Amino acid sequence: MLMQALALPQTETDHVLVLVQLTGGNDGLNTVIPLADYSNYFNARTNIAISESKVLRLNGNSATGLHPAMTGMQQLYNNGKLAIVQSVGYPTPNFSHFRATDIWMSASDSNTVVNSGWAGRYLDQVYPGYPTGYPSSTAPDPLAIQIGSVTSLTFQGPGASMGMSISDPNSFYNLINGVQDPAPATPMGKELTYIRTVAQQTNQYTQRIKDAAAKVTQQATYPTNNSLADQLKIVARLIKGGLKTKMYLVSYGSFDTHSLQAVSADTTTGVHATLLKNVSDAIKTFTDDLQTLGVGDRVVGMTFSEFGRRIKSNASGGTDHGAAAPLFLFGNKVAAGITGNNAAIPTTASVNDNIPFQYDFRSVYASVLQSWFCVSSTALQMTLLKNFQSLPLINASGCVATNLPGTPAGVDVSLSAYPNPFVDTTTIKYHSRGAHTVLQVMDGSGRVVATPVDKTITAPGTFTHRFHAAPLPAGLYYIRLQNGVHQEVICVLKVRG
Repeated sequence: MLMQALALPQTETDHVLVLVQLTGGNDGLNTVIPLADYSNYFNARTNIAISESKVLRLNGNSATGLHPAMTGMQQLYNNGKLAIVQSVGYPTPNFSHFRATDIWMSASDSNTVVNSGWAGRYLDQVYPGYPTGYPSSTAPDPLAIQIGSVTSLTFQGPGASMGMSISDPNSFYNLINGVQDPAPATPMGKELTYIRTVAQQTNQYTQRIKDAAAKVTQQATYPTNNSLADQLKIVARLIKGGLKTKMYLVSYGSFDTHSLQAVSADTTTGVHATLLKNVSDAIKTFTDDLQTLGVGDRVVGMTFSEFGRRIKSNASGGTDHGAAAPLFLFGNKVAAGITGNNAAIPTTASVNDNIPFQYDFRSVYASVLQSWFCVSSTALQMTLLKNFQSLPLINASGCVATNLPGTPAGVDVSLSAYPNPFVDTTTIKYHSRGAHTVLQVMDGSGRVVATPVDKTITAPGTFTHRFHAAPLPAGLYYIRLQNGVHQEVICVLKVRG
């Protein structure tokens, strides 16, 4: 009990987090487009690249733009309500849909299987002993809600699922209207009706959901034929209706665009464009709806996908499973702008080359938990299983300052390597602001193959490390510097002697 008490959040809040899962692995390079490196981007994917003149521009940032279908999210960015985190991934990427999804939902290392989710572990600390004794006078509502038939690993706590599922929007409206889908007029249908009735009667949260939904009679007009918009409309209604639920999870896809990702005659159209338009329109309408309903300051949303796609497109007009990709945070309280640099794209990318990660996805989770839910440092490490640095992604008063320690203003962080290309050795030169500093070397697939530096540096300064790469095969490598909240990646090329 003492450890549970120490792990509780520092401050109780009415904040809500909405997770938007983009299933299938979204192509980040055609979502957040590197205008500053446009020639390398175009040369790597000539059959699906977006014309430079059609890329949506972002206020105050000429280096990066959005897919032309994402006008809604462009408006959010320009209005200070959208944050983009570049190249989010983890050290040893897994390219299986199922395993990669588990990694993101559990926040585990890729070589470790964890049977609980990051959000479930957080909620288990806030509401110890669940489900025994719940609902209670202080926690009368579901702790987390997923729009989907089965509650995902994300909300799985150490001993029990910390969330509940609403199978789909139709089930939600049937629930609040007291309507059941018709069962067949057979003996089996009669049994099914009975099971449904018992399930509804025993669901301790049903009445709370119905009462919350009944309080909201008018909302924004959401896009039609858009299942993500349908889900987010429900979430907005329940938040405004007064549910104390802390987390919601919705999903949309499939982003598994191995072929015909774009129409060759007009690459701004096609399957991927439709997916991105639906995501953008749904999130923009949801954000506007929350504002009109008067609850915009309480809600932060975040997208995630199990992986990105390869740098180079394939001959089928699509992209294959890749590593890192950008993610979005949205809402009134996000620190709007772009965190990180454009993805590092080599001049001559091969079909096996991946985007290396700049930011570990668990750093994004740490940032949300610490800055939005006011989670203590003790609870943060228990939730994420390790210590991950927080990033200044959210402007939330009453929790932690967004100017995080270890990164004093006015001191540059830089990274270079010479010679480049090199045969067996290259000298890595980096400037550290002090605090925890990490140097990692990744191969073309995005997998970390060496960690030359992982230590706390007591004072700012410029340092060098001579990297001996003789045992490694010739090819493209990436060097990643992490110093406090700053992360940077450069390309280097090892050639045969």
